[in-house]
Amino acid sequence: MPGSLGGWEILLILLAILVIFGPKRLPEMGRSLGKAIREFKSAGKDIQNDLAKSMDEEDANSSKRTDKGV
Repeated sequence: MPGSLGGWEILLILLAILVIFGPKRLPEMGRSLGKAIREFKSAGKDIQNDLAKSMDEEDANSSKRTDKGV
């Protein structure tokens, strides 16, 4: 695959990050990144639940209309 990163490229990027931010900041950055990913996933699940709830309510409303003959 022409655009993929190989092992040496990833190692070089990780080494550059270590040099730029230092070993003391990396765990803090990892925790922040993990927290952000968890919040993003949670927000995605909330949106899916809201959409499913809206669809269920719409289905219930449409079935009530057809039961009344409207």
